[in-house]
Amino acid sequence: MAAKSLTKSEIATQLAERVGISKKQATQFFMAQADLAYRHAKNVFTIPGIGKIKLVDRPARRMKMQFGPDAGKEIMIPKKKKVRFLVAKAAKDAILGARR
Repeated sequence: MAAKSLTKSEIATQLAERVGISKKQATQFFMAQADLAYRHAKNVFTIPGIGKIKLVDRPARRMKMQFGPDAGKEIMIPKKKKVRFLVAKAAKDAILGARR
C-alpha cells in the first residue's frame, strides 16, 4: 500500500518544527520562492539540493499521424516554449541511493 503524499500544510508544519520558525513563516517562504522561480525561469532558477527550473524553446517538427482518418499524413507541429525541471544529482542520490 502506497503512502499518500504530504499536503502543503503538512510540509509547512514539518519544516517549521525542524527549522524553528512558525508555520505561517514557512508558508510565506514557499510562496516567495515560487514567485521568484516564476519570474526567473526564463534564465535558470536553481532550488539548491532539489533541481533547476528552466524555459526551453522546442523547434518546429514534423510528425506522422498514426491513428484516425489522417493516419499516414505528415503534419507540422509549430515551435513552442516549455518549462523543464531537471532533478539535481544530490536529490537523485538521496532518493535512489548512490550509484556505484
